[in-house]
Parts: sequence; structure tokens; C-alpha cells
Amino acid sequence: MLVQGLLLDTMRNIYITSAGTLSRKDNSLLFEQEEGKRTLPVKDIDSVYILSEVTLNTRLLNFLAKMEIPAYLFNYYGFYSGAFHPRRKKISGKLLVEQVNHYTDEEKRVTIAKEFVSASMHNMRKTLMQYEQDGAAERMGKLIEEASALKTVQRLLLKEAEAKERYYREFNNIIKDEEFVFDRRVKQPPDNHINTLLSFGNSLLYTTVLSEILKTQLDPTVAYLHEPFERRYSLNLDIADIFKPLIVDRVIFSLINRKQIRPEHFDKELNFCHLNKEGRKVFLKEYDNKLKATLRYPGLNRKVSYRYMLRLECYKLIKLFMERKPYKAFRIYW
Repeated sequence: MLVQGLLLDTMRNIYITSAGTLSRKDNSLLFEQEEGKRTLPVKDIDSVYILSEVTLNTRLLNFLAKMEIPAYLFNYYGFYSGAFHPRRKKISGKLLVEQVNHYTDEEKRVTIAKEFVSASMHNMRKTLMQYEQDGAAERMGKLIEEASALKTVQRLLLKEAEAKERYYREFNNIIKDEEFVFDRRVKQPPDNHINTLLSFGNSLLYTTVLSEILKTQLDPTVAYLHEPFERRYSLNLDIADIFKPLIVDRVIFSLINRKQIRPEHFDKELNFCHLNKEGRKVFLKEYDNKLKATLRYPGLNRKVSYRYMLRLECYKLIKLFMERKPYKAFRIYW
């Protein structure tokens, strides 16, 4: 539901897409702008996404910290620029030691990284099959076999890059709108409609995965495929790679093929393209619908949302570290 610059969903995410002021009012959040104001009970909020010029203060931040609500910031062009995370209460020294041990032990690290790459490529292959690109899916299957024999993280990264390049080549066969043409992946900055959608969607997924990691005792700075860096989280990048074909890419295909997103939803500046305000609203709504959708999860006797699947991936890693239960990343089974 779109209300006064707010996009709300039943999964308790708030996306602020218009300029205004966000503040604390008693035990609620208050969003005010020229068109009006809206009070939001914190019991209904999981995360806050700020995608416009919004004024806030330390009183609000202290309140968000107390209620354990993270806030994610995106700049004018829709790029993720930073986050506010409450102080973590779920920590485990023993788990951290084991998580680091699986990084410093080259064999253990490669085993985990290989599982990330294999699952990511499997899900790309299944997506190609979903859109009747059987020849490309068969070639992807061969790349999966080649990846299974690799024994270093660097070689796995190169093989994954090769798989993604071949996967992206098929986008023009999947997308049924001649106004959306995709030549190659360009990130900084994105230079066309498809690259813009990929960059925006991937940024959203990175933050969603990070939110789920922070609800567990995992440390998001210790990763296995992507190299840990001082100034960024990396584990969310590892996990997000598994789900990009299932969540982000299929959202993009659906929006374009149903003509819900059009060229007029973008602004073009020289070699730089970005979603405008209306385009972001369209994408955010479809993205959240995807996260809320449910499916029967392998090994569980119930359905779970796509969003909760991200946390289940974290729990599987914890079982690897603490119980030595082999990690098997999620693979599309339909």
C-alpha cells in the first residue's frame, strides 16, 4: 500500500520514497511531509528503508536502537549508501571462533565457497529453464560440473563470473520488450535500464540478507566467497548470490514482460541511468511481493516466505559451524 510517500507491507518493512521528516512520537514513528503525516506503530516495523531526502534526529535513532529496528539509506540515484544498525544483542564468542576457523582453514573455506557458487549457478540454470532457454541451461550445467572440480576460491570466483556473463547473454531472449535491450553488465555506473534494475535490486537484496543475518548470531563481516574487507559486510554478498536469480532477476523479468515498468520510469544522464521516483515505487512493490510470497521449503513440513528462506540459510551455516552438519545451500527444486 502506498501512503503519503510510504510503501508499507505486511512483512513490516517501510520504504520512504518522498522527502519529509521522520521522528519519534511516543512509542511510534511519525512521518511528516507537506501532503500530511502518518503514525506508524513500531510493533509493525521490521526495517526502515530511506530512499529520499529525510530529516531525522538522535532521539529517533536511539528509539530505533532500543526497538532493534535497522535503517538503510539510499542516495538520490538509488544506490545503497549506508545503514544504521542497533547494537547487537545476539552474540556468541564460540560461534565467532568457529566461523573464523572455517575462513582461515583453506579447505573448509573452499568447501563453503564452492557450495555458494554451485547453488548460484544451479539457480541461474533453473531460471533459464523456467524461461525456456534450454540450450543455455545445458551449457550452464557443464559450468556447474567444472566448478565442482575447482580447489581455490579465486578459481571459483572466475568460474562464477564466467557463468554470470553467459547467463546475462540470455536476458534479451527472456525479456519480451524491444525497448529494453541488455548488452553486458555494467555496474559503476549502470548505463541502461537493465543494469539499473539489476543494481537497484541487488542492493535491496544485500540489505535484506544483512537484516536476516543480524537476527542470528553470525558475524556478517566473515565471508567465504567474497573476501572480507574492513569497511563492508561480506557474508550477505555470499548468501545473496544464491538468491539473485530467484528473487531479483525474476522480479525484473516479470515487471518488464508485464509492462509494469517502462522507459519513462528511468532518468538518463550521459552514460548513467537510474530509476526515478515512480520507477522505484513500482520496483519496491514487486520486490516486497516477492519477499512475502511463500513456498514449501525442502525438509520442512510447512511453507515459508522467500524472506524467511534467507534466514534459514543463516541457520544452516550455524549448524555447520556448531554441529558440523554439512552445509547445503538452497537450490530451486521446481
